[in-house]
Amino acid sequence: MKVLWSALVTASAFTASVASAQDVNLSGRYVCVQGCAIASPEQFAYVTQNGWNLNLVNEAGQPSRAWVDWPGRIWADNYHDGAIVSPDGMVIQFDHGTVWQRDLGLPPAVLVRRGPRLRAWQ
Repeated sequence: MKVLWSALVTASAFTASVASAQDVNLSGRYVCVQGCAIASPEQFAYVTQNGWNLNLVNEAGQPSRAWVDWPGRIWADNYHDGAIVSPDGMVIQFDHGTVWQRDLGLPPAVLVRRGPRLRAWQ
């Protein structure tokens, strides 16, 4: 009975981790931070996700169809490269060394309010 209970707990833990990994949406704009195809900082990589299928466009504009091999792991067909995805979907690290980091854009502008100026009375 103890063995059956242990097996059930282990299986449920695995199921929960798979379900949570599927909830990550990789769609968005990424910045290449290592092993980039081009060295131009103004170029972005893009990921579009539809379920377990993905469309990738690297910073050089080269497209690839991709898919989720298993949660946390994708395969990019035209790049002939696999990649590990961080659990929060913020980093994609390809097997051949390229690393994409999600671009969150510029931080919001900070408005500074100044109080009224005091006048020196003469």
